[in-house]
Amino acid sequence: MSSSTAGDGEPGMPWDTAREDIGGSSSTGDYSKHESAVCLGNGEVKSCAVVKYSAAPPPTTYALLQEKTDLKLPPANWLRENPQLGSAGTTVLGSSSKCKPFSSFGMAYDFIDCIGDDVDVVSDSENIKKLLKIPYSKSHVSMAVHRVGRTLLLDELDIQELLRRSSQTRDWTWLKEIYQRLIDQKWQRKKKSKENWYQKAILSKFLYYSINGDGAAEPVSHDIDKEDEENEAEEYSSTWPATFTSTMSDAEESDMPKQESVSVDSTFALGQVTSVPKEQNLPTLFNEGENSQGLRNDFVRNIMWTFEDIHMLVGSNMPIFGGGRYPAVSLRLRDSNKPINVLTGIDYWLDNLMCNVPELVMCFHVNGIVQKYEMIKTEDIPHLENSTFSTRVVKDIAQNILSFLKSNCTKEGHTYWLFKASGSDIVKLYDLTTLCEEAEEEKHQNPFTLPVAVLLYKVACNLMLKEKHPQIIASVYYMLSELFRLDEPPDEDGESLRAGGLEDSYSDEDREEEEGEEDDLTEDSDENGSYSNCSRPQDDSKAVAVIRSVVELSVPEKYKSTHQIRPSCAFPVSQDKEERCRHVLSYVLKGLKAVDSSVKKESDLPAADPNTPIPLKYEDGGANGTSEKSISLLLERAGYVQVDQKHPTRSGMIPGSWQHRMKLQLFLKACKAYYVLSDAATNLLKYGRALRYIKLSLQCYDAYCSISATLHSQVLQLHSQCLSLCGDIQLMLAQNVSNRAAYLEEYSYQTKEDQEILHCLHRESSCQAFNMATDLAMDPEYQLFVSCKCYEAAHELLISEDSKDQPSDQLSQVLKRLGNIRNEMGVYYMNQAAAMQTEKEVRSSVSAAEQELWKKSFGFFEKGMKDFEAIGDITNTALLLCNTGRLMRICAQAHCGASADESRGEFSPEEALYYNKAIDYYLRAMKSLSSRESHTAVWDSVNWELSTTYFTLATLLQDYAPLSRKAQEQIEREVTEAMMKSLKYCDLQTESARQLLYQYRAATIHHRLASMYHSCFRNQVGDEHLRKQHRSLAELHYGKAVSLFLSLKDAPCELLRTLLERVALAEFTMAGQSSSAAKLKSLIGAVEIMTETRHPFQLICNELLEEQTERQSSEAAALESADRPDASTGSTSGLDLQEVMKLTCVFEPSFSFLLLQTIKLMTTIKRKASNKDEEMLKTYKNVYSKLLRAEKNAPLLSRVELYIELLQQLTPQTGSDITGTSTA
Repeated sequence: MSSSTAGDGEPGMPWDTAREDIGGSSSTGDYSKHESAVCLGNGEVKSCAVVKYSAAPPPTTYALLQEKTDLKLPPANWLRENPQLGSAGTTVLGSSSKCKPFSSFGMAYDFIDCIGDDVDVVSDSENIKKLLKIPYSKSHVSMAVHRVGRTLLLDELDIQELLRRSSQTRDWTWLKEIYQRLIDQKWQRKKKSKENWYQKAILSKFLYYSINGDGAAEPVSHDIDKEDEENEAEEYSSTWPATFTSTMSDAEESDMPKQESVSVDSTFALGQVTSVPKEQNLPTLFNEGENSQGLRNDFVRNIMWTFEDIHMLVGSNMPIFGGGRYPAVSLRLRDSNKPINVLTGIDYWLDNLMCNVPELVMCFHVNGIVQKYEMIKTEDIPHLENSTFSTRVVKDIAQNILSFLKSNCTKEGHTYWLFKASGSDIVKLYDLTTLCEEAEEEKHQNPFTLPVAVLLYKVACNLMLKEKHPQIIASVYYMLSELFRLDEPPDEDGESLRAGGLEDSYSDEDREEEEGEEDDLTEDSDENGSYSNCSRPQDDSKAVAVIRSVVELSVPEKYKSTHQIRPSCAFPVSQDKEERCRHVLSYVLKGLKAVDSSVKKESDLPAADPNTPIPLKYEDGGANGTSEKSISLLLERAGYVQVDQKHPTRSGMIPGSWQHRMKLQLFLKACKAYYVLSDAATNLLKYGRALRYIKLSLQCYDAYCSISATLHSQVLQLHSQCLSLCGDIQLMLAQNVSNRAAYLEEYSYQTKEDQEILHCLHRESSCQAFNMATDLAMDPEYQLFVSCKCYEAAHELLISEDSKDQPSDQLSQVLKRLGNIRNEMGVYYMNQAAAMQTEKEVRSSVSAAEQELWKKSFGFFEKGMKDFEAIGDITNTALLLCNTGRLMRICAQAHCGASADESRGEFSPEEALYYNKAIDYYLRAMKSLSSRESHTAVWDSVNWELSTTYFTLATLLQDYAPLSRKAQEQIEREVTEAMMKSLKYCDLQTESARQLLYQYRAATIHHRLASMYHSCFRNQVGDEHLRKQHRSLAELHYGKAVSLFLSLKDAPCELLRTLLERVALAEFTMAGQSSSAAKLKSLIGAVEIMTETRHPFQLICNELLEEQTERQSSEAAALESADRPDASTGSTSGLDLQEVMKLTCVFEPSFSFLLLQTIKLMTTIKRKASNKDEEMLKTYKNVYSKLLRAEKNAPLLSRVELYIELLQQLTPQTGSDITGTSTA
């Protein structure tokens, strides 16, 4: 059970009682407070009921009537005064037969402190229920609405009764005319049916039976029964003011003070009210007026009910009994032949929520004979058969109605009329005060004017009294700010449950079954008169606002955009972080104003003692100091302690006074709130707004330091968090230069509340200590520098003596941020050095500026590594080692030598030194990670960079060999070693984004090694064994290179070049052979290699065809366009046409030479030719002939297609068994 009442404990235990004097009342009642969260449906509707005043005794156990008890027979105690029932026995659960138009004013007078700010609505519980049932019911609604501050007062407004009573005096004729014009209907009373009176009678008798301790039902005589029923059938006199009727009821006359001889009008005259000499006389005057005007708070119970985010002060007369499983239950009487409908279910549910009753006891009867009892939990009422409704829809209705009223009832002192005709879906709101002023006859004014004026006056007096107790006010505002949790996100539930369609939930009944009118009422009537829809459209021109369809009220947040229900919610349930912080700051500001109002002015301060030195306050170093000096103020301010606390502060506060202590708390609370706002803005990527908030937070801290004698560890920890967040924001600003204009606009904006808080801060401090850290600079380097210094200051605070007892989590986070910012600064200076190197027009020696950038970058990388090592962060340590390796490579590139003609010179020793240093850092990074499983992405990145460095080193050694310093053999060994190490780190097996790059690099390494061995084989003289070894290695690497290039689809030129070099190796080998058979064998092997070039040529042909198609399409589109662009002559497919042209120029003569030499040898060699050999020779001759007749100036595509065709003819001939066997 998620709903409970105050005083939960053993079943049957009474509520706690307490005496509370309200508005001069001395009644003894119960005062209980408990929050209830009733879980209903798929979500939770939050409800909290606080009994502010109760005239009823503690609930007693209800009497369980025996089966077959006849409720038509009255009990012996029927209609006798009973405090347990109050007026409920005669008026049926508090629903009086006559409305009380000023019931809300009586409650407002008694609880004047709540009016204007803390409460949204003041009204009778019956009015609240009627409003929330508007979309479900077709009955009429007529209510008067008044606004006092943020509070709305709602009262039943029976226009027909008003006009009927005023018809004798001929006043209010203007209202009658307006009513007839607006509503256009006949206004007449409808007599109540006998069935209605019968239902009321047995309900009243049932309640009186239920309070009998023994449960005995003793019938009274028939004469008494008849007399009582007749008395009940009489209409009770209304409690309208004296201006409505010339006579008053006896009860009202008896309540009038005997000494009061003046008229009612003169009693309430504003002139007399404002001229009261003493404030203590005001309550007496108001109470007398209230009693004389029927403005008494005569509810049995006044309850502060919070429904979701709506705060309501409601009056209720519902009887509450003890018994059952809970200390409080409500009793209901139901006819077993009539099922409960939606309207009745909502009525029961709301009554229990408002009175915080967890259970309902239902007594079923048939024709007045008791049948059985049934207990129903409050949370189960929305799920009863035939009465199912969505609690979330009811919540939406409440929020929409309140938003609608607050958006449109904007004028204080005006009387608004909320009206919905019976059977109509349109709800209208009229301003009766304005309509009264426009009327031609103005003899009599609005009857609500005087009560509203008195209420406004009492609210003003109450606010005036508050100003006399600033210490209490400031303390209250501080405690209110403490209610908001700034360190936890609120439980938000954006779900909108719409169980039970509204169209299916409408009822044709106008009132609930408990009023006994289901069988008699039609859509056109209810007990207060006839409000049928008019035959012609109603005039909406006089309405302030109109709800076109009641269905709109059940749409979540339909009217929220127009007005927010709780602009200043005192205890929010579900709000976002920024809204909670804004509430905190609002209370902090009010508290600071209360404190400042109590501090003596400077002229009232005691004269300073000339013999006592005045302590100097902390001031900023000024604009002339360097940034290093300015940033050092962060640390100085953090450890600043005001030694002398004997003299008044800047605003005149005495240290140790309540003002001094309260300001310390309020400054610290504001600091926390602005910190949370800044953090939330950072998460939303609103960095300009975030910097503005963190600046305000640090200004609050600065003001705190100005009046604080010591800084506790918790305060230092908060300051460390603020500095750390400031560092985060400055770092983000440095990384998002493109949005600088938007950030500047966010940073420059300031709310009025922020300005007022800053003004309060300036009363104690100049708030300049942290300007340097919170200014929005335009230079990314400076922002990175400020960010780094903020982290350093935060770190220094956390390792200080005062913060040693704090948890180490924050220290680890700051060290991680410190390592990150130092990495960012290292990268920034490294990129600056790389850009400076790129901008050089000619290669020259390394400049001093470059070296300075290297030193800065290296220094930050070193410090960052130490930070990460201190917290055991191996991943980030590896990343910084990797970045340091990249810095070494940039240094190596800057030291590349230049020859006399300004071309690239030999590979210099400085380059080798820095490349080897880079390799060392990469190896350290690999060692730090230890395995790929520790962090896959970082491991792969380091592995790639290490392979790249080895490859670059080997390539430079090979292409720009330092032959002036080293022998050829040594260079070849170093190249081979570096290439093999690079190949070692080429991960060809693991599937990753770099797998194709690894394959291309591995193929390139094999190709380069093969070319190097090929060159050694050609240039080697003397050692035949070494030459064979070089040839063998060349063949091996050529084969691996071809295999890897074949697996790549986008490297046809590289594959073609490798194959042509392999053919050249075969040609060179053939040239050194003396035997014709061996030469023929080598030639045929070379032709076989040549036929493999058909694959790269096919890839090249496809690329050329695709490029040709794209060019034709673009030309066609250009012809259709009015602005024809210049045709692009370059290749769009990524194919290097110049490289292709060079390779074809190498391919064609080589191919021609191979064919010619093969034909010659096959023709001249002495052997027995087989048919296969003759066929092959014929094919060679045919291909050779076509190759010779080919047009030399043909387009590249045509030539490539010819090569493919010729190579295709040779493909079937490869793999022959020609051995060149001689017949000799």
